[in-house]
Amino acid sequence: MRFISSFLFLIFLASCASTQTVAPVVGVTSTIQPSLEPPSTFVPPTRTVIPSPTTTQTATPIPCEPLAADFCITDGHFLLQRPIHPPANDSVERTYPFASTAGGTRDPHRGVEFVNALGIPVYAAGEGVVLFAGSDEAAIYSLWRNYYGNLIVLQHEGNLYTLYAHLSAINVTEGDVVEAGEQVGEVGRSGVAIGSHLHFEVRRGDVEDYFSMVNPELWLLPSQPEFGALAISIQDSNSALQKSRITLQQFSASGEILSLNYLNTYHSTLALGEENVGMNDLTAGRYRITFIHNGGFYERWVEVQSGKLTQVVIVVK
Repeated sequence: MRFISSFLFLIFLASCASTQTVAPVVGVTSTIQPSLEPPSTFVPPTRTVIPSPTTTQTATPIPCEPLAADFCITDGHFLLQRPIHPPANDSVERTYPFASTAGGTRDPHRGVEFVNALGIPVYAAGEGVVLFAGSDEAAIYSLWRNYYGNLIVLQHEGNLYTLYAHLSAINVTEGDVVEAGEQVGEVGRSGVAIGSHLHFEVRRGDVEDYFSMVNPELWLLPSQPEFGALAISIQDSNSALQKSRITLQQFSASGEILSLNYLNTYHSTLALGEENVGMNDLTAGRYRITFIHNGGFYERWVEVQSGKLTQVVIVVK
């Protein structure tokens, strides 16, 4: 009997311990601590280190302003290949450059000339579509009939056009798609040409506008890797382009004159662009620009870099 009473008393204590409830304390958050004994399969967590973000500050280059600087070096827009390939003469004829009148003896020149013998191959200066190929009898691209003689007109991207005139042979037809460097014709002396040569033009916008041409020298790739180009704007305080005759000298580091060129500003009827003097195929180096305008002497030292265009603006009184 005593044994049974003791057994019932133990059961009573066990039931009290299992049902005991602890009242929560208001305002206190209870945190249950995990067991400090890890299981036998416990794998310590791998710590992942997240790198701190690094801020790379790239300075935005300030565009060069030719009006505020002695000169600016730019990439230019050398989009076109030479229409004549070596060993033939791929140099622009200097006696009759773009917008020149050859000392008042000719009409203002709408393009440039590559003097070569009859039959020398003429190549597409860029990829494009043949817009015109034939005789210039209808005077669509000039003011006079048969002015260009046998003519090819190529249309390129961006409303850019190239014209190949005075040809002796035409090797393409209208609608053909041509690649840059593909032969399209041969040098001749048709139309009003004096002697055999290729007359080459670059036009932008309305190709049938006789005054939509630009200086091809500033669109052609320099003929040698060490050459660059120069564009000069001689203007007054109202940004009107002014007529001048310019002396361009290249100097060595020791002060020796390496080359000398005399340049005339564009004829007034063709001075429609951002510059009124332009020249390609200049050896990279240091140049001195001098001229006299309204009795005043002007001088500017500039640099020409390989494969680049140097832009110069000189304001005169």
